[in-house]
Amino acid sequence: MSITLLLAALTAAPAAASPIEIVSSVLAEKRAPAADGTTKVELVHAARVTPGDRVVYRIEYRNNGKQAASGLVIANPVPAAMHYAGPADGSPAPELSVDGQTFGPLSALKVRSGATMRSAVAADVRVVRWRLAQPVAAGAKGQVAFRAVLK
Repeated sequence: MSITLLLAALTAAPAAASPIEIVSSVLAEKRAPAADGTTKVELVHAARVTPGDRVVYRIEYRNNGKQAASGLVIANPVPAAMHYAGPADGSPAPELSVDGQTFGPLSALKVRSGATMRSAVAADVRVVRWRLAQPVAAGAKGQVAFRAVLK
C-alpha cells in the first residue's frame, strides 16, 4: 500500500480511509541555564510565541492498518509567519521546496529575484517533505520534525 499525506501546520489530515494516523504538534524551545554552565533546551507546548522564538513542528505517524504501508510521504507547509531553521534533533533531514512543486536539498533550490534566479536560503522554504524509505509495519509508529523561527 502506498500513501501520501499533506499536513496543515497544526491539523492532522490523513487521506480518506487511510490506516495511517497523523498527529501534528508545535512545541516551543524553552532555554534555561544548566548547573554545568551550558544551556538546557526543553520542548514545551507552544501556547504563546513571540518574534524570534524557536519552535519545533513534530509530526507523529502510526500505521493502524493490518499490513505494512510502503511509500509513505509526509509533507508539511512552513507557515508564512515562520522561517525554516533545519531538521529537529533526531529527525532525518526533509526534502525542501520553495514552491510546493520542486523538492530537494536547499543547495539545489533556486528562487526568482527580479529578472534573475538566485540560490534559495532557509527563509525561502515553504514546504518540508519526508519520504520514508522503509515500509511502516502494522502497528508501528514514528515521528519526523523540523525547527522554525517566528518572524
